Amino acid sequence: MSLNKVNFVADFFADQIEGGGELNNEIVIDDLSSKGFEVKKINSHTLSVEELEMCKDYFFIISNFINLSEESKEYLEKNCRYAIYEHDHKYLATRNPAVYKDYLAPPDAIINYEFYKNAKSVFCQTKFHSEIIKKNLKIDNIVNLGGNMWSNDDLEKMKTISLKEKADKYSIIDSRTEHKNTKGAISFCLSNGYEYDLIAPRSYHSFLESLGRNKKMAFFPLTPETLSRVVVEARMMNMKVATNKRVGAISEDWFKLKGTELIDKMRDKRKEIINKVEAVING
Repeated sequence: MSLNKVNFVADFFADQIEGGGELNNEIVIDDLSSKGFEVKKINSHTLSVEELEMCKDYFFIISNFINLSEESKEYLEKNCRYAIYEHDHKYLATRNPAVYKDYLAPPDAIINYEFYKNAKSVFCQTKFHSEIIKKNLKIDNIVNLGGNMWSNDDLEKMKTISLKEKADKYSIIDSRTEHKNTKGAISFCLSNGYEYDLIAPRSYHSFLESLGRNKKMAFFPLTPETLSRVVVEARMMNMKVATNKRVGAISEDWFKLKGTELIDKMRDKRKEIINKVEAVING
């Protein structure tokens, strides 16, 4: 068994798209590499049964896997040691448990059940995220990581922004993604007479600078956010956040912190998370 060899499988990586899940995954890969693991990145759509047969004694970490073939999933289930690093709800075709009462989907709406059940562990982002998956799948291999991971450079950037003087306005993410509910955040500000800025997508550090120039953020997602990385970033930049109960981060004890205290907590959390992942690989 090649315990020091890890294949990290995802639909995309951070050099392909700059999403929150991809940025988090990059830190996981870097930290595993620094601990002596030989980590290979594999786009899910390229992972064939033939390749799996050649490296079935490696450990697999499966992140976003929408593009993973059914044949490859079945081979992994039966022949490989793997963990799922879950960023949303891929046991549902819609990936949105909010369409069901109490986030509980009917049995005929569940997909990929065996893939989750046969994983050595299913890593979840928060207590909120873990509880929804456990409620739907009723499996006992769920591990709550209780946070996300940022690079030291990113944390230092947010620390600098957290100490700057801020305008008494709300920051609102200008997103075309319906479930991010930009319209709802704007409506909240307009109905209460609050000034706001729309923050458009841009390079990561430029986005943080724009988001963090105001004292507050408004964000009311329509689907359950497993963590909501941007909400945690706002808190780390010393901002108040107006939001709803669909943000996973609020289920964690550390959410009451902000500014430097929360940044320091996320530094510690990074170590905790990678230790949990390493324990599953070596277990």
